[in-house]
Amino acid sequence: MSRISPVLDRIDQNLDGSLARLFELIRLRSISTDPAYKADCRKAAEWLVADLKTIGFDASVRDTTGHPMVVAHHDGPAGAPHLLFYGHYDVQPVDPLDLWNADPFAPAIGEQGGRKVITGRGSADDKGQLMTFVEACRAWKAEHGSLPAKITLLFEGEEESGSPSLKPFLEANAAELKADFAMVCDTGMWDSETPAISTGLRGLVGEEVTIHAADRDLHSGHYGGAAANPIRVLARVLAAIHDDNGRITIPGFYDGVEETPTQVKQAWDGLGLTAEKFLGEVGLSIPSGEKGRSVLELLWARPTAEFNGISGGYEGAGFKTVIASKASAKVSFRLVHKQDPDKVRAAFRAFVEARLPGDCRASFEKHGGSPAIQLAYDSPVVTKARTALTEEWGKAAVAIAMGGSIPIVGDFQKLLGMESLLVGFGLDDDRIHSPNEKYELKSFHKGQRSWARILDALTASR
Repeated sequence: MSRISPVLDRIDQNLDGSLARLFELIRLRSISTDPAYKADCRKAAEWLVADLKTIGFDASVRDTTGHPMVVAHHDGPAGAPHLLFYGHYDVQPVDPLDLWNADPFAPAIGEQGGRKVITGRGSADDKGQLMTFVEACRAWKAEHGSLPAKITLLFEGEEESGSPSLKPFLEANAAELKADFAMVCDTGMWDSETPAISTGLRGLVGEEVTIHAADRDLHSGHYGGAAANPIRVLARVLAAIHDDNGRITIPGFYDGVEETPTQVKQAWDGLGLTAEKFLGEVGLSIPSGEKGRSVLELLWARPTAEFNGISGGYEGAGFKTVIASKASAKVSFRLVHKQDPDKVRAAFRAFVEARLPGDCRASFEKHGGSPAIQLAYDSPVVTKARTALTEEWGKAAVAIAMGGSIPIVGDFQKLLGMESLLVGFGLDDDRIHSPNEKYELKSFHKGQRSWARILDALTASR
C-alpha cells in the first residue's frame, strides 16, 4: 500500500469532524476592517493556535500593530523540503445583512444547484481554504505519526483590510519564515470539475497625471482658441498610448515581456473560453486589447494600460463655459513576466512630457507598483502538483494565470526569496465578499485530499 492511501482514507472517514472544526472557526466574527471586531479576530487566531497544537505544531499568536499573526512550525524528516503555507483567518464585513438568507456566522450545510455547500462568511475566503491544508496535515500526522516535510504555517488577520502589518512582520521574521517555497490557498479552480494551478500573477503600476495650463480657469469665449486647454492636451496624450491594433506605444514598455509557449496557449484555448462568452456576461463581445490574441492570453499573459478615471473643468449639473486650468487622469498598468515597474513608470512619464505644448506642464503622483509573478511552466514543483491534482480530480489540472495581483506572493518573492505555489478550490460563484458566501462541500473534502497528495508528491523523491 502507498503511504498516501491511508491518509486519504482518514480524510474521508473524518469529514464530519473536519466540518465541525471549520464551523467553529466560521462562527468567530473575525472582521478585520471593523475595530468593533478586534477581540473576535484575536479569538480566531487563538482558536487556530489551539487547534494546531493538537496536531503537534509549535504554534503561537504573534502580536502586531494590528491584528495578530499565527505562526506554527512542525519538524520533518532530515533532508525533506521546508514548506511555508499561507492563509488568512479574517473575513469581509457582512453588510448588507438583509440580503443574507441566514445568519452569516451560523455555518450550515445547504444545497445549491443540486450540490451540497457550506454557507457562512469566510466559508470560501479563506477559512474553508485554509482548513483544507490543516486537515491534510492532521490526517497525515494521525496515520504516520509525523509529517513528510518541515512545515511552517503563516495565517494573517488583516488580508481583507490591506495587510498593513504583513510586510513589516515578514521583514522582522524573515529568517524564521524563509522556506524552500511557499504555498498559497487563496485562489480557485477553473471550474467545479477542473483543478488549477496559478502560475502567473500580473504586476501593477498606478499613476495619476495632471496637466497644468493657465493659472486659473478661463472663460471659453474670451480665451477659447488662444489659450492651451489641458483637457484637450490630456485627451491627446491618452489617445496616443494605444495604436489601432491595441498595442501600447510607450517606448520600452514591452521590455521583459515574453511570448507564452505554444503548448500553453493551446491548453488555454482548450478551456473553451471565447471572447463572446467572457465579455457577454458584462454586455460586451469584442476584445479591445492587442489584436490576434485570445481572451485568456490578453487576461493572463499580456500587459495593459487602462484609464481608471479622468477629471477636469466643470463637472457639476448643467453647463459652464470654462477652459480648465488643469486636467488629470488615473492610469493603471498591469505588468507581466519580467517588466520592471520603475522603468514602466519612468517611460510613461517621459511619454507624457514629450507630448506637452510649451505652455503646459505635468505633475505625477505615484500609486503603488509591484512586479509580475511568473513561475516556470516546467517548474518541478508545478509539475508534481499538477500530477497530484490530476490524480485526485480525475481531470487534467490546468496551469492558469490571474489578471489581478496577490500582494503576499510578491512579498514572499522579494523579501524571503521564495516562489509560491498557488492552489485553491474556490469557484467563481462562491460569492466571496458578497452576501450568502458559500464553499462547495466537494471543494472542502477534495481540497483536503488534494493537499495530502501534493505533500506526498513534493516529498516522495527524497
